[in-house]
Amino acid sequence: MKIPALLTAELRRLTATRMSVVALIALMLVPVLYGGLYLWANQDPYGKLSELPVALVDLDEGAPAADGSGTVDYGAQVADQLVDDGSFAWRRLDADAAREALRTGEVDFSVTLPADFSAALVSPSGDAPTQATILLSTNDANNYLASTIGSQAVERIRSSVAELVGREAASRLLTGIADIRVQLQDAATGATSLADGAGQARDGAAQLADGAGRLSAGTAQLDEGARSLADGATRLADGSRTLAGGAADLATGAAQVADGTATIAGYADRAGSAVDEAAARLPEVRSDIARILADRGLDQAQIDEVLSTLDPIGDRLATGAARVDDAVSQVDRLAAGAAQVSAGATRLSSGAGDLATGAATLSGSADQLAAGTGDAAAGAASLDEGAASLAGGLATLDDGAGRLRDGLEAGVVQLPDTTAAVRDQQARTIADPVAVDSGNLARAGDYGAGLAPFFAALAGWIGIYALFLIVKPISRRAVTALRSPVRVTLAGWLTPALLGSLGMVALFGVLSLALGFDFSSPVGTLGVLLTASFTYAAIILALNVWLGSVGQFLGLVLMVVQLVTAGGTFPWQTLPAPLAALHHVLPMGYVVDAMRQWMYGGDLSRIPLDIAVLFAWMVGALLLAVVGVTRMTHRRTLRDLQPSLIG
Repeated sequence: MKIPALLTAELRRLTATRMSVVALIALMLVPVLYGGLYLWANQDPYGKLSELPVALVDLDEGAPAADGSGTVDYGAQVADQLVDDGSFAWRRLDADAAREALRTGEVDFSVTLPADFSAALVSPSGDAPTQATILLSTNDANNYLASTIGSQAVERIRSSVAELVGREAASRLLTGIADIRVQLQDAATGATSLADGAGQARDGAAQLADGAGRLSAGTAQLDEGARSLADGATRLADGSRTLAGGAADLATGAAQVADGTATIAGYADRAGSAVDEAAARLPEVRSDIARILADRGLDQAQIDEVLSTLDPIGDRLATGAARVDDAVSQVDRLAAGAAQVSAGATRLSSGAGDLATGAATLSGSADQLAAGTGDAAAGAASLDEGAASLAGGLATLDDGAGRLRDGLEAGVVQLPDTTAAVRDQQARTIADPVAVDSGNLARAGDYGAGLAPFFAALAGWIGIYALFLIVKPISRRAVTALRSPVRVTLAGWLTPALLGSLGMVALFGVLSLALGFDFSSPVGTLGVLLTASFTYAAIILALNVWLGSVGQFLGLVLMVVQLVTAGGTFPWQTLPAPLAALHHVLPMGYVVDAMRQWMYGGDLSRIPLDIAVLFAWMVGALLLAVVGVTRMTHRRTLRDLQPSLIG
C-alpha cells in the first residue's frame, strides 16, 4: 500500500459521516480560533486606552510664582492637559469619590495631585526645595495590568510636568543670562573706562609721589627755616624791647634838646637883634664919633684916620651880624629840627613799643610755625610714603582693571546673544533634551502584530495537537500487513501535517485580511508557518508512536514548556537559566524568530539557521517515528494491542 492510498484511506475515515466532517473542520480551525481571536482581542490595546476610566483628583492649592509675577496653579494646568490629551477616559472627582470609584471598580486607577503640588514645584527657587508628588492609587482586584498601565501613565505625567517646569525654569535662567550679558557689556564698558582711569591715576600717582618727595624735602627746609625764624623772632623780641627802652630815653633826651635849642634860639634871636641894632647904629655912632673928634679939634684927616680904624670894626661887626643872623637862622633850624627829633623820638618810642609787642607776638607765632612746620614735615614724609604706596597700588589696580576688562569682554563673548524666540526654543530643548526616534531596523505595526509570530507559532502547535485527537498516528492495518515502516510513518505524518497546513493558511488569511497585519514577505511568512506545521506534526507523531496516549499528553506538556521558553512576549534573556537553555533547543522559539524576520523585514541571514533547526527536528522526529513503526511491525507486544488511554 502506497502513501497516497494510506492518506486517502485516512481522509475517508475522517469524512465518513457528517459529524466527522464537522469535527475535522472544527479541529482544523483551532489555530484560526486561537490565534485569530487572541490577536484580534489584543490587536491594539494601547490604542483603546482612551476608553479606560481613570479618576483624576486635583487638590492643588497653587503657590506664588518663582519669579514673583503672581501665583501659579500647576495642578489645574496638568489636569486640563490630561483631560484635553484624552489618553484615558479621565473623570474629575474629589478624593472620597475617587476612592469609592476605585473600590467598586468604576475606575481602574486614580491619579491625585496633592495640595502642595505647585508649592513643591516652585520650591527649588527657595531655600527649602521639596520634590513634588503625584499619588497613584490602584486596585489589583480590578485588573493587575491596569496597575501597570497606571504606573506608566504616572511616569508620563511626571515627565510632562518635569518638562513643563524645566522649560519655565530654563526660560527664566536663559532670560537671566541674557540680562547678565547686557549687564556684562555695560560692566565691560565700565571696566574699560576704569582701566583707562586707572592708567591715568597711575601716572598721576607717579607725579604725586614725585611732588610728595619734593614737598617732603621742602617742608624739611621750611621746618628748618621756621626754627631759624623762631630763634630770630625771639632775638628780635628781645632787641625790640631794648630798642623800645632806648627809644623812650631818646624821646626824653630829644625833648630836652628841643627845649634847650628853643632857649638857645631865643637867646640867638635876641643876640641877633642886638647885633643888628648895633650894626644899624654904627653909622650913627661913626657920625657921633666924627663929630666928637671934630669937636675935639681933630682935622678931617685925623677923623678919617680914626674912622678908618673904626670902619674895619664896623665891617667886622656887619660881618658878625650877618654871621649872627646866619647862626640865628641855623639855631632856628636846629630848634625846628630838635622839635622834629623830639616828635620823631616820641613816635620812635611809640613804634618801638609796638615793635616790641609785635616782636613778642611774632616770636610766639614763629614758635607755633616751627611746631606746625615740624608736623608738616612729618606729614609730608608720610605723604611721600603714602604716595609711593598709592603709586604701587594704582599700578596693581591698572593691571587688575585690565584683566577685569579682558575677563568681562571674554565673558560677554562666551554668553550667547539670543532673541526671545531662540531662548524659548532653547528652554524647550533643555527641558526635553532627548527625543526618541524609533527608526527600527524591523518594526511591527502595533501590539497585535508584535504578538502575531508567537501566537501563530503556538496556534500551529495547538492545531496539530488537536488534529491528533482524531487522526490516527499510524495505520494499524498497514502495520498488521507488515507494510514499509517508512511509508506508514510518512502517511501518518502527512495527513495531520497537510490538514494543519490548511489551518495555517486560514490563519494567515485572517492575519493579513481580517486583522490587516502587514507582512514584509508574505510568502516567506507563510512558508515558515507551513514548515512549523510539518515540524510539529512530526514531533507529535513520534511521541504518539513511541508512547501512545502518554506521548499525546507529553505533546501538551511540551507545548506548555515552549509557551514560556519561545521568547514570544518578554525577551528570552529574562528567563531563568534552565528555561533559557531550553529556548535554544526547542523548535517553537525558532519558528517565532523566523516569522519575525520575514514579517517585519528583519535580518534575513538568521532565517537559514531557524529553518535548519526546524528541519533537524522534523527529520529527527520522523526518523524516530520510523524506528518506532519498525519496532511495531517486527516486535509487536501485548502492550500494542491494549486500548489507548485517550480516545
